[in-house]
Amino acid sequence: MHGVFVTGTDTGVGKTVLSAALMLRFPKALYWKPIQTGGDDDTAEVRRLSGGRALDRGVRLPDPVSPHLAARRAGATIDLQSLLPSAASDGGVIVEGAGGVLVPVNDSQMMIDLMVLLGLPVIVATRTTLGTINHTLLTLEALRARSLQIAGVVMIGERHPDNRAAIEQYGDIRVLGEMPRIAPLNREGLQRWSVTLPEGLIL
Repeated sequence: MHGVFVTGTDTGVGKTVLSAALMLRFPKALYWKPIQTGGDDDTAEVRRLSGGRALDRGVRLPDPVSPHLAARRAGATIDLQSLLPSAASDGGVIVEGAGGVLVPVNDSQMMIDLMVLLGLPVIVATRTTLGTINHTLLTLEALRARSLQIAGVVMIGERHPDNRAAIEQYGDIRVLGEMPRIAPLNREGLQRWSVTLPEGLIL
C-alpha cells in the first residue's frame, strides 16, 4: 500500500478538510477513514468537497467520544488487524485518523498503532494559534518514537509566521503548507488552495 496517513494534534483541527484537499491534489487517490465516531460523516464530507473515490469500510460508532469509549458503549471492541484493507489503490490511499496519535482505540492500542500497521508516511494537521508549537512537537516526538516516516506538517488557520518558524526549527520538520479557513467551504475554494501542496506526497 502507498499513500499518506493524515493525523492531527487533536480533534477538530481540520484533518477532514485537509484530506479532501489532498484528494483534489491527487485525484487518482482513494480516501479511507477506518474509524469514525460521532454523528458527522467525514467520508461524505470528503466526497462532497473533492468528488473523489472513498472506501466505505471501517468502524462507525454513534457516540462523539474517543474510539475506545464509543466502542465500549456500543458493546464492541475495535480490532485494528481486522481493519486492514485486503487490496490497495493504484493511485494511493489517503487515510484519515480519528483524533490525535495517542487516542485509545481499545484497551491496549492507540491510533498510532494503526499507523504502524499501515506503514504509511504521516502528514500532521496542526493549528496556527497559541499552543500549537507544544502540541505539534509532542505529536512529532510520538511519531518518531514509533519510527514512523513524517511527510510534513500542514498548518490550518490564520497565518502565524513565528509559529511556523518554531515548528520547523524545533521539530526539524517541513511545513508543507498553510491552509486558511476557506469560506464558503466548497470544492472550488479548496481546489484553489490544494494546488499549493507539493507534488510527490502520494508515492
